[in-house]
Amino acid sequence: MAQENKATDYFKQTIQNYLQRRAQEDELFAPRYANPKKNIDDCITFILNYVKQSGCNGFADDEIYSLAMHYYDEDDIDIGKPLTNCKVVVNHTIVLTEEEKAEARRQAMQKATDEAYRKITQGKNKTKKTETTTQSSLF
Repeated sequence: MAQENKATDYFKQTIQNYLQRRAQEDELFAPRYANPKKNIDDCITFILNYVKQSGCNGFADDEIYSLAMHYYDEDDIDIGKPLTNCKVVVNHTIVLTEEEKAEARRQAMQKATDEAYRKITQGKNKTKKTETTTQSSLF
């Protein structure tokens, strides 16, 4: 359940960041975003209920952002009931710093080296089975 909350929190933060940028760039949207009767939690509830009612499993970013804008554009909008058991997935691109890339390469090289070493030593550690044959003596 903690994982689901992290995904929902990340989704919420992503929408909020978009709306804040939009409010800074769009003077017509800024007063709507500043409306004290509106808040990000209700916005997320509205979006999640819309998605649930649609029956679709995936939406483009622009569709979700459009829903968020719609929530803030409408003065009297039914957000629906808060959903307690839903799964949110946010697709995003992770941008690594040069240091993070170098560290990832170092870890990959270390892992490859460790695996190669393990394979070499594993082959040497195998003991050869000696076959003992017993011959029956008639005497």
